Amino acid sequence: MNPDGEPEPLPGQLLLPGMPDPEPERRAGQAVLPGLEDLRDPGPVSDPQLGAVAAELTALDSDGSLMAAAIRGALDMLLDGQHTGRYRWEQLHKTEKTHAGTLVEIALARSLRLADGTALDYTIAGVDVDCKFSHRLGGWMIPPEADGQLMLLVQASDEDGTWSAGLLRATAENLSPAGNRDGKRALNDRGRAAVCWLHHRAALQENALIRLPERDVAAIFACSSGQQRVNELFRRAQRMRVSRTVVATVAMQDDYMKRVRDGGGAREALRGEGIVIFGDYAGDQLLASALDLPRPGPGEFVSARLARRPVRPDGGGHDPYARAIRLGGGDWLLASPADPAEPAPALPR
Repeated sequence: MNPDGEPEPLPGQLLLPGMPDPEPERRAGQAVLPGLEDLRDPGPVSDPQLGAVAAELTALDSDGSLMAAAIRGALDMLLDGQHTGRYRWEQLHKTEKTHAGTLVEIALARSLRLADGTALDYTIAGVDVDCKFSHRLGGWMIPPEADGQLMLLVQASDEDGTWSAGLLRATAENLSPAGNRDGKRALNDRGRAAVCWLHHRAALQENALIRLPERDVAAIFACSSGQQRVNELFRRAQRMRVSRTVVATVAMQDDYMKRVRDGGGAREALRGEGIVIFGDYAGDQLLASALDLPRPGPGEFVSARLARRPVRPDGGGHDPYARAIRLGGGDWLLASPADPAEPAPALPR
């Protein structure tokens, strides 16, 4: 339930405010609209076009993974961390923030293979749909040419680590009466409450640089070379997912992936400190999961310092039931601050 006592939508679902919460069994993977039991067999609804567009988008991307990847990619392209070292929305210029909407619109069109609209951005289920992006939930500005039209409203925030996408008809009762000098109008309270969510506050691929304390980020960027910065990144960002984009932002070099690998990269440099870097190899993913670490997804890494499990019966102060993995002929578990640093074995390849 949200603060107003209304049910929160689950990822991949549509749920309008004021609706009774359906049974959990019905909410698992099903889209719910007033008067609409199942989008695959639409009945009478207050806005049949909205229902048809929602059904089409759900069919194209039921779990939102395509949308999430497209939004993540658009934000990363805007920040251009590999060449600028930027990783926060606040570091963008005003004109760049304005351009974010165009990048998100194009990325979604490519990812979902949406056709161009006649007068607006897309044609979905035979209906013209305009796409609007905002960094702040509810902060969309609707242009005059979209009056009365269907809107795909998209929002994402690295600071919150979430993204949202919903549909709304841009009618007068959903918009503020006065616009800005370009005639664009914001959503009023009724409009914000009327958004039909496809995905609401779903998880956005995290940006490790935002999650780290500022002192750690400062220490990373204080290093003089790209290799030293990448080493410091994996030294300080342990037990969290680190994306390729974050590596590129820290390295600020064309060959940034080389800075992670063995043969002079962070994997080799940090092994002497007992730090291993799990990647998106299937074997690495299994080992990370066995240690109860975040499982690295495509293009992600997770670093962690390991300690050898003592052979002594008392475990040498370690929890005898702690998760461990077999590497280099020994059992290794996650190191505690009290464990002295010792070289870790290489991960199998």
